[in-house]
Amino acid sequence: MRHVIALDVGGTGMKAALVGADGTLLYEARRPTGRDRGADAVVESILGFAEDLRAHGIAHYGEPAAAAGVAVPGIVDADRGTAVYAANLGWSDVPLRDLLSARLAGVPVALGHDVRTGGLAEGRIGAGRTAERFLFVPLGTGIAGAIGIGGAIEPGAHGSAGEIGHIVVRPGGPPCGCGQRGCLERLASASAVSKAWAEASGDPEADAADCAKAVESGDPRALEVWHAAVDALADGLLTALTLLDPDTLIIGGGLAEAGETLFTPLRAAVAERVVQFQTLPDIVPADLGDTAGCLGAGLLAWDLIDDPKPAAPHPGPARPDPTDPDATEVTA
Repeated sequence: MRHVIALDVGGTGMKAALVGADGTLLYEARRPTGRDRGADAVVESILGFAEDLRAHGIAHYGEPAAAAGVAVPGIVDADRGTAVYAANLGWSDVPLRDLLSARLAGVPVALGHDVRTGGLAEGRIGAGRTAERFLFVPLGTGIAGAIGIGGAIEPGAHGSAGEIGHIVVRPGGPPCGCGQRGCLERLASASAVSKAWAEASGDPEADAADCAKAVESGDPRALEVWHAAVDALADGLLTALTLLDPDTLIIGGGLAEAGETLFTPLRAAVAERVVQFQTLPDIVPADLGDTAGCLGAGLLAWDLIDDPKPAAPHPGPARPDPTDPDATEVTA
């Protein structure tokens, strides 16, 4: 059975799948990155995981993977296949595409930025599949963005397009790791809401999900924290829609799991800010959750060998290796 390898590398863990030509997830597995052992160990973890996935494909589907796609965080040069920099993984200028291809017996490998790769999946088979132009914004530890145009993701001239999290929405606000103050991700990411709610509630263990529950119960302290984050997010999104004029704004990440507790006030806040020459886009939740990066990596791999793109994900009955503790069965 023809298939490709898809790998989504996060700060602490990796998600992987073998993906069939019609989008069927044949097999899934997860492993830690091993970042506590340093950048070289992370690279070796990725290479070893990919090698094991190739072996699984040979053993269970009669042939090795035809290609591989991998999504990584940080700054990525997709054309050169280089993971340029990622603070949370401790690496710089890693020729990951070439290293993976060598470990996988020379098959073609595509390297992509994690958010843009997730955006590719949302655009082709998720919440943006009917949109000609969209912006995908996951609200997680930080905030990034993927600009979708005509079924492709725009990387920008230097690979940094879509970094909406570093739009300054509150000049003079809290300092950001990028060197600016008042960046969007310092005010409206899941981690920013968690920090603000922990301080407001007096519970150092409280997080954004706890804040959302408190908002639903009418806690005035939570409402203040939540509304401040929503207002900041609306200001950032207004800047984005002014520049990009998208059909759809797709909001994902941990904060989006609050559902209408987030989307109802956010839609209202953006609508209040839109002026006469602007068209209010649809603001919708992401469809694919934490599988977006892995599904997008699979799409990158299939693009390399010019196979038909699946119209929608088809999670079929996976056949995991019962002796592999990393394997997880896919259920429809």
